[in-house]
Amino acid sequence: MSGRPDDTVGAGLILVAAGRGTRLGAGRPKALVPLGAGTAAAPVLVHALRGALRCRAITDVVVVAPPDEAALAEVAASVRALDDRRRDRVQVVAGGAERSDSVAIGLAALPQRVGVVLVHDAARALTPVEVFDRVVHAVHSGHPAVTPAVAVTDTIKQVRSGPTGVETVVATLDRSRLRAVQTPQGFLRETLERAHAALRGGPGGSEGGDAAGDGLPTATDDCGLVEARGGRVTVVEGSPRAMKITTPHDLEVAAAWLATGEDGRERP
Repeated sequence: MSGRPDDTVGAGLILVAAGRGTRLGAGRPKALVPLGAGTAAAPVLVHALRGALRCRAITDVVVVAPPDEAALAEVAASVRALDDRRRDRVQVVAGGAERSDSVAIGLAALPQRVGVVLVHDAARALTPVEVFDRVVHAVHSGHPAVTPAVAVTDTIKQVRSGPTGVETVVATLDRSRLRAVQTPQGFLRETLERAHAALRGGPGGSEGGDAAGDGLPTATDDCGLVEARGGRVTVVEGSPRAMKITTPHDLEVAAAWLATGEDGRERP
């Protein structure tokens, strides 16, 4: 598939949930940490899945779980307990050593009929469905790589570390041109496959850059892999509710949103 996909083409979702969550300090994988209280309580992963499945365009989901046997079994049990008619279209696979490995595993597991792929971090568990919808719409409109993002409000300074470890400012960046990117990021399947092939030095990876694998920098997101090959990434509006749960404070904020009904769910 190339160019603009047909609007009837469903989207596949790779939900990345293989992180160890060290900074959260919960002693277990982040995706399995409880979020919320009372009837709202559920693992981070479950909140992320419920939110993603509110996007009607998503037809297939691959959850990339931590690779150890116990965590993998717990993720699979959480999926089986989902109250959603598409539960049978959700499969669980073991992740890899790095995030890019996990995404590649998830991509290989998606059915070949899926031509539009979303990659989402389970840690962004309360992302509103409108963000998913905007990303899918942009890919269907002919944009092969799309990321949601929000404006940067802090003053951002570039620093340099000296020989003693002391940092000094070398530049103040123009924040009007800066964006904090989020997930889900959306792609034409062939665009994402080429980006990951390039990362691994495989054929067909060039988006206008050098030969596959030559000088490709490490990217912290999948759009970064597309950028590194010279591809264009389109930005759509994100949401503050798509915050990534990384620290105990983030978990508290997300739990407060759940308690007050500000959890990104569609309202009647």
